[in-house]
Amino acid sequence: MNLPLNRGQALELLKKDNPSEANLNHYLESEAIMRGLAEHFGEDIEYWGMLGLLHDIDWERTQNNVEEHGTQSADILAEAGFDENFIHILQSHVYGYDKIPKFADKKRSEKIEHCLAAAETLTGIIYAYALMRGKKISDMKAKGLKKKFKDKTFASNCNRDVIREIEKAGLELSEFFQISIESIKKIKDEIGLE
Repeated sequence: MNLPLNRGQALELLKKDNPSEANLNHYLESEAIMRGLAEHFGEDIEYWGMLGLLHDIDWERTQNNVEEHGTQSADILAEAGFDENFIHILQSHVYGYDKIPKFADKKRSEKIEHCLAAAETLTGIIYAYALMRGKKISDMKAKGLKKKFKDKTFASNCNRDVIREIEKAGLELSEFFQISIESIKKIKDEIGLE
């Protein structure tokens, strides 16, 4: 699968409109998990990672006008040379959200779409859990994460049903948690975790 930009160029494009460190951490975490999932499934690691990295490229432009989220991504990415298929997969992470009328009635159907939506949503629970543990992820276990996942009041803005979509990709939740934790451990220094 061809990508028009390498990772460094993609990061530059991303940072141009997204200077917030917290948001950048989320993009890097999403990239890491998508890379881990691609490795698990024997898929293209660079392509899957790029989807995770760029999935919210229009967020800081649209966060005060959420109904536009995902729509401006298409223009930004097309201008950068990304093809329609990449853009379609990337936009699928906002399918089914009532706040975004253009995508409210759409449903994810491909493995890669379920993985992207689940991965980027799970980052919120993992990061919140790491902060609760004194910013420590190095000894985080899937079992502890699963307890936090079951507690709907913890990181309550992270949609558990979207995370459970990983099962539609053929991956059991506990295994997904383990892959995700291990993936984020690899970038812990970049995102301020220990």
